[in-house]
Amino acid sequence: MPTRILPAVGDADAVRSLTTLLSQLPDAEPVAPVTDSTQLIDTLARLASESIDELPEVVVVHERIGPVPALELIREVALRFPAVGVILVTSDVSPGLFQAAMDYGARGLIALPLGYEELATRVHAVAQWSTGVRRHLGAATDVFTGVGGTVVTVSGAKGGVGATTTAIQLALAAQASGRTTALLDLDLQTGDIASYLDVQFRRSVVDLATITDISPRVLADAVFSHDTGLALLLAPGEGERGEEVTERAARQIVSALRSRYEVVVVDCGAQLSGAGAAVVEMADTALLVTTPDVVAVRGAKRAVRMWDRLQVRKAEETTVVVNRHSRGTEIQPALIQKITGTGVAATVVPANFKELQGAVDAGRVHELDAKGTVKQALWTLAGELGLVKGTEGNSHRNGGRERGSLTFRRRKELGR
Repeated sequence: MPTRILPAVGDADAVRSLTTLLSQLPDAEPVAPVTDSTQLIDTLARLASESIDELPEVVVVHERIGPVPALELIREVALRFPAVGVILVTSDVSPGLFQAAMDYGARGLIALPLGYEELATRVHAVAQWSTGVRRHLGAATDVFTGVGGTVVTVSGAKGGVGATTTAIQLALAAQASGRTTALLDLDLQTGDIASYLDVQFRRSVVDLATITDISPRVLADAVFSHDTGLALLLAPGEGERGEEVTERAARQIVSALRSRYEVVVVDCGAQLSGAGAAVVEMADTALLVTTPDVVAVRGAKRAVRMWDRLQVRKAEETTVVVNRHSRGTEIQPALIQKITGTGVAATVVPANFKELQGAVDAGRVHELDAKGTVKQALWTLAGELGLVKGTEGNSHRNGGRERGSLTFRRRKELGR
């Protein structure tokens, strides 16, 4: 069976050189090269959605691929597509880079300028490794081999607008529909998901912050399995430790979660940290929760403008969720859409805190009355967003454009 090889090379001259050599390899089947990191992830995701057998055995990543650095890209491929072997092509063959490439998930390293013998030997070895992994994955029942889970971030226009309640109910709706779901509390200093769900657990997201290779076992040790079936990755009990979760750590943690769960809901709170910005940027859907009052709507507009200035996310790629809505409110969703320049979810959440108060005070938000208007609205919102099994075709994708997990942009350094 021929070995399918996918080159990921941004430089035109390097593309020609690499594809020429690959075409000369015995039993090799080079496929059309991709020119950037986003295109690579999108291509692999499309193939994986058809079948694991459609994925190429080998991906060759050039050191100057962009916009995401080559090592970060290799880590993402290794996490999301474990049956694909990655080879790094680089001019730096120092022991330090070799070790780093292995730590990030590469299966081999080839020095520039390219030589036929070295390329043939390395491709053959990696292809054999990939074939063996596929036999193992084919026999496993607990390995998620899809295109990667859907990531939804929930941020608040300001504190107290209901972002945490929204995130919890969206996750519960997805889990109840039969989708494996993780709920990540990335409100690193003031996260309350543990309190809302009556959880006492000593591990948190901080425990993963310094780990360079988050294996399924390491992830499982940090995650709390809730009675509802949700997998919870909680904020630290000591808020000052939130600074240990860097942008890079946040991207790695969310990538690990989306490789194991079909839906990942992230509560980002109302304060934008570097970690939160990275996750909002990589999310498939970014929600901004507001209430229909002047202060909150101003906060939503301020957040949207800040995301745009920092090149985290454009206004048209953001969806505002209106909480505590009533017909008599002067500020209606259409006006909020006009003020913020964002999309607004068709589902609004009614103002009925009496339904929530008992469950919130008891720390049992997961036991809200199914007949209550608030819970019904939030679960309907989950269906609108495509998080509920059977509603994928209706998924609200921020203006109809999918965002890959690696469409990162340069942005100003966020102060802490």
